[in-house]
Amino acid sequence: MHPKKPQSSLAERWTTVDGIDVFYRESQNPPDAPVMMHVHGFGLSGRYLLPTAERLGGEFHTLVPDLPGFGRSGKAKNALDVPDLAHAAARFLDERGIDKVTLVGNSMGCPVICEFAYHYPERLERAILVSPAGGVHNQPLGRAVGQLSRDGTREPARMIGVATPDYMRFGVPSTFKMFHALTQYPSLERLLELRIPTLVVLGDRDPLLPAPHRVREIAERTDTHVLVVGIDGAAHAINFSHPGELSHVIRQFMADRPITDDPDSPGHARVYEVHRGVHHPPATPGA
Repeated sequence: MHPKKPQSSLAERWTTVDGIDVFYRESQNPPDAPVMMHVHGFGLSGRYLLPTAERLGGEFHTLVPDLPGFGRSGKAKNALDVPDLAHAAARFLDERGIDKVTLVGNSMGCPVICEFAYHYPERLERAILVSPAGGVHNQPLGRAVGQLSRDGTREPARMIGVATPDYMRFGVPSTFKMFHALTQYPSLERLLELRIPTLVVLGDRDPLLPAPHRVREIAERTDTHVLVVGIDGAAHAINFSHPGELSHVIRQFMADRPITDDPDSPGHARVYEVHRGVHHPPATPGA
């Protein structure tokens, strides 16, 4: 019998957090590389984040956990809310002996990162929020279901094979409980409180986002450290659908370089800067 082929070029590992078995993936690079952890979205595991995470695995100490209650990881006795998941992420890093980290989140992973920053500001070096979700624009549940349905038609067809097993494993009861937790979370307030270099990446085809004028209005209120970048042609799961463009932008952000389009990524997607906060690190062309 042949051994099961790993789903990723990253190493697949297990650990225990608060008595729960947690599955994660990790790059095998020098231990002194900057740490970058990728945080998945609602109902999903870290699997759909791998196309982007793998591209960055040679430059960063890359971690992609399935948070407790998601994917292949075990479930807590009580359903976890956003603060619980942020604390679980911190304790996962504790178990790995990691003090400081850059966090890359998609969808629900963005509120988790904002909550992590609220409780552990000294541990977060930079925040990368891809397709943030969980605000009033995604309420009530019927509206969010409709948005997710529209998004499903805009994602690559192969996303179905990745997402369906995760959603089925997560289950309907967990979906309702987690959605309720997201509706109670002060996403915008936490975003505006961030005091570290923060990258926000938005797709122009994402039905879970508000209209462009509202995005600009919010961006202009974040005059601290926020850099907003758009990707034309992308919907919600940018980490999966546009990993070349996203990893290119992340590299530029981490090096404080100007945001430019990636000439090596195929297709018609276009990367551009939407807003740069006055206190965001200035772009240095020679960095």
